[in-house]
Amino acid sequence: MGDEWIKPGELTTRKEVKAHWGGGQGQGIHPCATSPNVLLYTDPASGEKSGYYDGWLPTEDDNGPVFEYTGDGEGDQVFLGTYGPRNRAILLHVDEKRALRVFKAVGTVPGRKTRIQRYVGKFELDKEQPYVIRQAPNKSGALRRVIVFRLRPSEEISPLPEDVITSLPETEILSVPADTTTSRLVEPESYNGKPISRSAVPRTKASRREASLCEDFQKMLEEHEHEVKRFQIRVADLSSSLLTDLYDINSQVLYEAKGTSSREAIRMAIGQLMDYRRHITPDPTLAVLLPEEPHADLRDLLASVNINLVYKHKDTFIGWPVDTHTQS
Repeated sequence: MGDEWIKPGELTTRKEVKAHWGGGQGQGIHPCATSPNVLLYTDPASGEKSGYYDGWLPTEDDNGPVFEYTGDGEGDQVFLGTYGPRNRAILLHVDEKRALRVFKAVGTVPGRKTRIQRYVGKFELDKEQPYVIRQAPNKSGALRRVIVFRLRPSEEISPLPEDVITSLPETEILSVPADTTTSRLVEPESYNGKPISRSAVPRTKASRREASLCEDFQKMLEEHEHEVKRFQIRVADLSSSLLTDLYDINSQVLYEAKGTSSREAIRMAIGQLMDYRRHITPDPTLAVLLPEEPHADLRDLLASVNINLVYKHKDTFIGWPVDTHTQS
């Protein structure tokens, strides 16, 4: 059955949705067996107890508005195994030719406990960044990894003010495990033998190289009994988050890794480190982590802004340990 029975902004119930599209009653994510849809239900009254803050980002980007929707699971959220099917259904919705349809609980039917659902609209995953990984508390208050899907409207939708995610009054800086990154999250490799259409796992040569570089460097630091973390930064008046690369707690060095040693990559790394450093206390020493030694002019560029250079050479890292006496 098509879209004609309901339009964005109209009210319904799960029972009525089930009669038209299928799905069930208990879960937030319902891959339908009787229609080409994945139904996504969000309920702030219960979801926020599990660290779920679904809704429109306060600001649009160059491609328009983004609706964030948190995945399934009270523990570390995954795509594979026993706890991954619902998250996988969202990730693979294009390959399975399903639409993502979002509903928000907005009250109860008078005299009953039945929740009223407002239809937000039809969506698809963002093509460039289908999801981000964050740390968020579950119902017990334990931090775990969550998958936050980034949805783009695939029909005309006018975002309502009450569906916009509340911005933070103050910037929040959270120390998180070093593996809080999409490069460590295992995704399905293919759908029906073909590469999946929506993936955040690094696909380019440079991005795969960067992920591998981070993993090798982290392993080396840990072998030297250094504790390695990242910082998750949520800026006041925004709801999206920044995630740094590796932070060496023992030496208080913040690293930004790049998959190439090009001028463009190093310029970007400098900007990212300067951006992150403003939010981190105590003031960290800054370093760029590269897969090989850059040109002499780029080494001079890093030295001119007091940013250290560490690069891989065969099985070692040149420039480590970083000189922390000269703060950047």
